[in-house]
Amino acid sequence: MAAASASCGFRTWLQSKDFGWLTPKRMRRLTIAAMCAAGLVSTVGMSGSGTAGAANRALPAAHRAAP
Repeated sequence: MAAASASCGFRTWLQSKDFGWLTPKRMRRLTIAAMCAAGLVSTVGMSGSGTAGAANRALPAAHRAAP
């Protein structure tokens, strides 16, 4: 959700700058590219299990979560 809102914010920023080269067709392409980039960064660039694995290994064997 944060990635999608960031790409929408990027689109809004582009519109507010009033670039002469930014036609509706180019704006559509930039919007699609921003959404794809945001989706890739949020799925590939970030992992949801950064410290959970390390915290689980630090626990004694009796307190570890079952695999």
